This record gives sequence, structure tokens and C-alpha cells, in this order.
Amino acid sequence: MEFVALGDTDDIAASCHYLGLDGTGLLLDAGVDPRKDGAASLPRFDLVHNADDRFVDHAFVTHAHHDHMGGVPVLYREFPHIITHMTDATKRLLEFLLPASARLQARRVREGSTQADPIFTEAEVKPLSDLYLTHPLQKPFKVTGLKGDTEVTAQFYTAGHILGGVGVELTVGEEDDAPRIFYTSDTKLTAQSILPGANYPDSTDVLILESTAGNDPEAAATNRDKELAKFTEALQTTLERGGTALIPVFVMGRAQETLAVLDRLKREGKIDAEVPIYTAGSMRAIADLYDQTRTSTPRVDSDFRVFGVDQKRLPRGEKRTAEALDGPAIHVLSSGMMFEPTLSNRIGRRLVEDPDNAILMVGYSKEGSPSARLLEAAQSGNGTEVVLNPEQGPQPVRCLVDDFRFSGHSNRDELLEVVRRLNPSEVVLVHGEPEARTWMAEHIAEIDDTITVHQPKGGVPIELGA
Repeated sequence: MEFVALGDTDDIAASCHYLGLDGTGLLLDAGVDPRKDGAASLPRFDLVHNADDRFVDHAFVTHAHHDHMGGVPVLYREFPHIITHMTDATKRLLEFLLPASARLQARRVREGSTQADPIFTEAEVKPLSDLYLTHPLQKPFKVTGLKGDTEVTAQFYTAGHILGGVGVELTVGEEDDAPRIFYTSDTKLTAQSILPGANYPDSTDVLILESTAGNDPEAAATNRDKELAKFTEALQTTLERGGTALIPVFVMGRAQETLAVLDRLKREGKIDAEVPIYTAGSMRAIADLYDQTRTSTPRVDSDFRVFGVDQKRLPRGEKRTAEALDGPAIHVLSSGMMFEPTLSNRIGRRLVEDPDNAILMVGYSKEGSPSARLLEAAQSGNGTEVVLNPEQGPQPVRCLVDDFRFSGHSNRDELLEVVRRLNPSEVVLVHGEPEARTWMAEHIAEIDDTITVHQPKGGVPIELGA
């Protein structure tokens, strides 16, 4: 059994892993690197094409984040015969998100913000949804390749990360003791506000494990209830003084979870039920997909509807936008890292200099991103300047700025618990920076020093089950 990382192994980008299983060729995800444009953002499919003994029969799309699915349309050019598998919820999300991605790529070329050609067009991507095969949870299906010498069976387990997200179990053979591989993808062991925690097989032989939070001791020390209490207090303080709170969110997953939290706070009387909540853009369409699938996908409460949360569309036009920013008010806007020229960046620049306001982060802030720069400036003291947009230049940070850990990823202690539960003989650490994977490897050895731990390098094959 051969494993080859086709994407970036030293960062959280372009997730794509090749598995060669006794004549069957599989891809686990086909993401893009959001920091790059054009062909440079894609996994290295040439590592398959340039090897005589590698080919691709099937691909699995574990969830609808671009670092896992943004290259799916390119798969059909690279491997025209490929069969792609996902959940029904992920298919619905791809039908919305991939055309939107094509439009964004084309717009960036028109505006001159990139010189790279789009990796696919809207016309190219729309017909692909007819080719996506969907499967329910924990229902085995065959994925044996055309040249496969051994029967390969797959099944999905809910990952707890975002709507439709799954881990993939692969069984290589039909015997009772046939080797099994489990790919967690992005996984959340414990429940969020909308989604319950992940489900896993009882055991596995090879565990392909994400390590996103492996170098984050604070995440492991965070108690969700205490974090929610801190978030509530910051929100209350801002609203009581008539300020406006901006909550930058990732449009897929974090936006819907945040609205669920705000709805709960209003129902419990912890924030004024009359305070308006503003949303905008594609998160509203995704909220509709969350609601359409609330009885067919795992939920904490299948009666909860995202559009049941009282919310207003952020108005357009300078006068009406200014009125919406006149607090007390809450704005739940993308992007989560406040990249320019997104709404959270534009609105954040209007709020940051007023001490009555707040910008409350509820997701990951990558080093160097506008949200990370804002947090760093806020920690340096009142009035420290930050550049959120080069065209506007430095601004003094006078509003409240804080971050709260409501992650859709398991912390590192929870990831170690996954290892304990599944008791593998081998672990392949993916989706994490080198420091994160090193920490995970060292602590897996403390659990059981007989487990073989692999830290893959891009393009370098690993023999599994040797």
C-alpha cells in the first residue's frame, strides 16, 4: 500500500493524498492553496502522471472547504475517467461554492489583482455535479479500480467539522482481517453548536490523521463553556455602551455556528433580543443549505434552523450602511481572517478607531493575515496602529479586539484520544505545520511506542503495512 502526499505537507493547504492499494488508485481530497493563484495553487498531479505504476480510479471529497475541494474540477481534466465520491450535503455545497470560485477567479483577472489564469471556468464546472456520486454515512460501497487485484470497500463516518464533512474508512480485501485505513480529514471530536462530534470506526490498521492543532497548547487548555462566557461578556459590554460588534467568520461552518450561539444568547436573555444581527453574501445561501439538510445530516438539534435566527441583510449604499453600523448592533461577516477587500475588512476599518466598538474573532487567524495583525496590534496597547488595507494605511486600534476559540478542529489532546480509540499500528500525520506534526509524533510514541508514525514529505512515497 503506497501513500504519496500531492499537496503541501508543511502547511495547511492543498490537501490531496494518493493511495495505491494493490492495483487501485485513490485520491483523498483535491484542495487548493488559498495563498496562491492559478496552477501554482493545485496539488502536484504530475506525481501521478509521471509514474508508470500510478493511476487514479476514484477520489473522495471529504468536505466543502477549498483547501480540500477547490481543485475538484481540475481532476476531471487530469483524470477524465475518475469517479468522485462525497456526501449529499457536500455535493450541494460544491454546486454553490465551485461556480462562485470560478466567478471570483475571473473577476480577479479582470481587476488585475492576479496574472494567473483561472484554474477552471463557471461553464466548465456546472455540468460536473451530474458526475458526483453521493453516499450515506456508514454504508459500504465498492471502489476497486479497473486494474485492482484486491476488492477495496469504502464507507463514510461523520467528521463533526462542517456540514457534510466525513472521514473515510477503506478496507483492502474481503477477509475478516483485511487491512483497514482510516482518513480523518478535518475532524472535531466534540460537539459544536449545530453539529455533533465525530464518529469513528472501532479500530484501524493505518490512521491518516490531521494535526492542525498539534502545536497549539492553548487550544487544548481551552474550555468551551468558559470561552463562551468570555465571548458573552465581551458582547454584553460592547452592546451596553451602544457599540457595534463585528464578528469576522469563515463563510462555511463558522458563520452558521456563530449565528446559533447568538440565537442561544438572545433566547437566554444574555443579550437584548432587539439588537439587530446583520449578515451578508454567500453565507446566507449556505445557511439555506444547512436548513435544507437539517433532518438528513447529523445535528445537535434537528429543529434548529439557521434562518430561524432573526437576522437582517447588511444594506448597500453609504447612508444605509452607516445606519446599520450605528450601534448597538452585531455584524457577522466574512472573511474570517479579514482579507481585503471582503466585508469584514471593510466594516472592520470603519469600527476599529472607536472605543465603543468591538471586533471579536471566533476562528483561526493565520500569521500575517489582517486579523492576525489586528490581534497583535491590540495586544501591544491602546492606540497601536495596524494596516488592514494598504490603500487606507495605518489606523490606531481603539476598539475592543479579542479572539475566542470556537474551533471546528479537534485540539491536540483530542487527536491523541482518536489514536487511543482506533489503536492503529501506523499513523500518517497530515494537514499540519512541521512543529505540529513533530509534537503529535512525540506524544503518540508516549501512548504506544510500537506505533509507526510517518511525517510525509511532498512527493515522497511511503509504504504502508510493510
